[in-house]
Amino acid sequence: MHPLGRTSTLRLLIFILLMVSASSMDGKQNHTKVPTEGNTSLTVLEDTKAVLPCPPVPLTNVVVTTWKIMFRDKPSCIKAYRRNEKGGGNMTTNCTDERITWLCRPEQNCSLQIDPVVITHDGFYRCDVVTPDGNFRHGYHLQVLVAPEVTLFQSENRTVVCKAVAGKPAARLSWTPEGDCVPEHRYWGNGTVTVQSTCHWAESNVSTVSCSVFHEAGNWSLSIELKQGVGTLGFPVLSLLTILYVKSSLFLVFLVIVGLLCFQRINGCR
Repeated sequence: MHPLGRTSTLRLLIFILLMVSASSMDGKQNHTKVPTEGNTSLTVLEDTKAVLPCPPVPLTNVVVTTWKIMFRDKPSCIKAYRRNEKGGGNMTTNCTDERITWLCRPEQNCSLQIDPVVITHDGFYRCDVVTPDGNFRHGYHLQVLVAPEVTLFQSENRTVVCKAVAGKPAARLSWTPEGDCVPEHRYWGNGTVTVQSTCHWAESNVSTVSCSVFHEAGNWSLSIELKQGVGTLGFPVLSLLTILYVKSSLFLVFLVIVGLLCFQRINGCR
């Protein structure tokens, strides 16, 4: 091949390689571009720690970072961090909850930390970042999970009560084997729910029953052996004790009345 032709071919190959490399770099830059706005749903178990990051913008480029916290059942509050020309920064806040803190350092963005998480931290948390290149925002819909307290007991003859107390959200209950059940729900002001299921088994061949509790914070399974004679004639033990107490009280009243009548007669005879 002529030397001039070889040179032209080599230049063409170099040009193609440069174009491909530039296209690849543009693709990577577009792929790693920080989104200007976004939202995330986050569920956190009560009494644990939650960390909410701001958009991944280098803190050296940040002018102002603001966290706006909108609680479900409490007034909103704001935490703000402004960088100064010397590389430091000033923080201002009207939030009074000491469990909500953050760290702003040159090597990381401003993440909000909640430790420990409690049920009143339910709400929406939004981080706004102002930079010379534009503004960035990310929000978190925070839902706090509360594990219920689970109990199982026999209330009367062949009747068992399963309870999941003060869970958030409400737990689901199921029985093995299935019985004649009556469900109940009690809603509390703090957003928790108590779920109760009272079941009766008339069949004498059922000796052991199990209650399964399903919840986003965990699952539980409790079993109990059906005992005969817990109640008499279909009445709970507590009801029987109440009846005995009332009868005893009436008998004592009767004795007092009889005593007073006898006392009056004795005095009358004198």
